[in-house]
Amino acid sequence: MARVELKLPKMGESVAEATVTTWLKDVGDSIEMDEPVLEIATDKVDSEVPSEVDGVLVERRFNIDDVVQVGQVLAIIETDGDEDTEGSNLSKTEESAEPEIQEAVEQVIQTISVAEHAVTSVISSEERFYSPLVKNIAKEEGISQEELDAIQGTGKDGRVTKNDILKFIENKGGGELQVSKPQEVKKEVTPREAVKPEKPRVLSSGEDEIIEMTRMGKLIANHMVESIQTSAHVQSFIEADVTNVWNWRKKVKEGFMKREGENLTFTPIFMEVIAKALRDYPMMNISVQNDKIIKKKNINIGMAAALPDGNLIVPVIKNADQLNLVGMTKQVNDLANRARMNKLKPDEIQGGTYTVTNVGSFGSIMGTPIINQPQVGILALGAIRKVPAVIETPEGDFIGIRYKMFLSHSYDHRVVNGALGGMFVKSVKDYLEAWDVNREL
Repeated sequence: MARVELKLPKMGESVAEATVTTWLKDVGDSIEMDEPVLEIATDKVDSEVPSEVDGVLVERRFNIDDVVQVGQVLAIIETDGDEDTEGSNLSKTEESAEPEIQEAVEQVIQTISVAEHAVTSVISSEERFYSPLVKNIAKEEGISQEELDAIQGTGKDGRVTKNDILKFIENKGGGELQVSKPQEVKKEVTPREAVKPEKPRVLSSGEDEIIEMTRMGKLIANHMVESIQTSAHVQSFIEADVTNVWNWRKKVKEGFMKREGENLTFTPIFMEVIAKALRDYPMMNISVQNDKIIKKKNINIGMAAALPDGNLIVPVIKNADQLNLVGMTKQVNDLANRARMNKLKPDEIQGGTYTVTNVGSFGSIMGTPIINQPQVGILALGAIRKVPAVIETPEGDFIGIRYKMFLSHSYDHRVVNGALGGMFVKSVKDYLEAWDVNREL
């Protein structure tokens, strides 16, 4: 029997640790390859850690709510193999072995270490997770990084399984190679994979109910309090006439759906305009670190999204100023859909430089949002309303029906004065009101 270490995998360049939230397997349970063993949380994203082998769970190294560093051993799985993986079990063998056996064990350890390093240097990928078994098969069969990344995985989240890579090798040998790029994989979500809202614990005290906050609720609460204690919040409000935007979207949305297969909402339009304003006013695209201002090179806009359980998450559109409206729409829809299904990756909620929240989706005409630290600004989009308005023309003024909305800009008065905060939100207004009703997609 062999004992295999299940380690916390790398989940993104900026993610160094995670919290154990749920053990899905007990000691003594049988586990299949790619079957989830436990659930972990990084900030607001929950993920599952799958097994890399078939076997039986014999040891759990951490308890619920423990913080684990990337690379640490989470559990030990016993398999039908003959050799242990590197780790504590080999060390125990070394201590009890005779000198000749110990020397042989050291050679095995060295061979495993060299082999793993070679495999990783050849086929490691930050875009997709590959189990050691898949890596070894790829190494032995001479499969390139490009070929491995192109295999359509049938495992969880499109992960490449042993059967996937063996089928690839078989088809490659028979001249029937058929692969698809990872970004082209559209995996249906089964009921089991749907978002599982964390249920708050409810206690009773007389006629009252005492509801314990969820883990995510506690994180959000702490983040909001920290922001209020850190930044000097101040707000500027402005009303924008979005009649041109309203009429243009109404005219093109059906054709857009037929051509792109995407629903064109107002959100990507607002995101495009806000990205332009951030480019015009780069000192809104900053963060504060102690007494230093960090001017961000990239414009990464976070969009606050409400979850079915009432909590909030902020996926980030990276390099938003470089996307056209089609690309922006696809990004917005994809992130919003996966946010609702709890399928966001840790990197997709990090690195934001400015945040937008749509309070109008709940009927509010304006709001005073709290800044998402360490950023210095957040814009609340109010509900679009049909209102009577004075319209100025060369022939004179008259009353007409217009579509209008309020923009509420919260910013950090430590580093953003009223002039900059006001000019920025007016720039957003000006871009919206100047929208070309004849614009082509």
